[in-house]
Amino acid sequence: MKTLKFNHDAAQQILEGQKTTTWRLFDDKDLSVDDRIHIVDKVDPTDDKSWKVIGEAKVGEVTEKHLGDVTEEYMEGHESFPTKEAMLDHYQKMYGERVNWDTPVKIIKFSFNDSTDETPTGAMLLEEAKLFTDGGSRGNPGDSACAFVICKLDDSVVEKSGYYMGMATNNQAEYLGQIKGLERCRDLGIDKVHLHSDSQLVVNQMNGIYKVKNQELAPLNQQLKELAGSFEEVTFSYVPRELNKIADKEVNRILDDAERHHK
Repeated sequence: MKTLKFNHDAAQQILEGQKTTTWRLFDDKDLSVDDRIHIVDKVDPTDDKSWKVIGEAKVGEVTEKHLGDVTEEYMEGHESFPTKEAMLDHYQKMYGERVNWDTPVKIIKFSFNDSTDETPTGAMLLEEAKLFTDGGSRGNPGDSACAFVICKLDDSVVEKSGYYMGMATNNQAEYLGQIKGLERCRDLGIDKVHLHSDSQLVVNQMNGIYKVKNQELAPLNQQLKELAGSFEEVTFSYVPRELNKIADKEVNRILDDAERHHK
């Protein structure tokens, strides 16, 4: 399930039924009709121990507009602005100067059911995280898998997962590990991600140091760029394999299980 975090005032408006709409710029949470979402109240933004799940929302309607085309009718159930210029200024403060009148906006209408018996997981509380990813292929191309590990900034692990891919190359697996990891971070409502990978090729391609010459990697590179662009911030850094042991171990576990299953 996906997670959206709101400041305390907005969360209280949701509880009181006054706020039934949220706007998402750059498709940053990839929300669709019928998605179910944990709603988290950031009671004290500086103390995540105060944060709590206040209920669950269900997306009922999604309308896509450019920011300059949003009129007053779309502000029902959402905070309003005295002028369009004030609206632009508000979102530039949130997302930076990349926001302009042509910026895409998803206007999300939702229904809400309150609950007070659920405790947020460690991953749901994060707004900034480290993401370690890995991918491997036995045969290159051959049986492949990818994995990711989401950590707090102090490197403590809050969530990890991996995927069997079937036939692929090492580089395809490395790309998919980063894509799967960022998708999960997006679902958890994490805004800033510091991605670490032991693939110099993928990191250098994402940082624009290397060109993407392999046509099989080009669509994965484009997908990863678009996904990274939906966050407030994503950085790509190379780490040696010995500093990426958890993700590497997960990849090898999946591949070992696949080998045993195929015997």
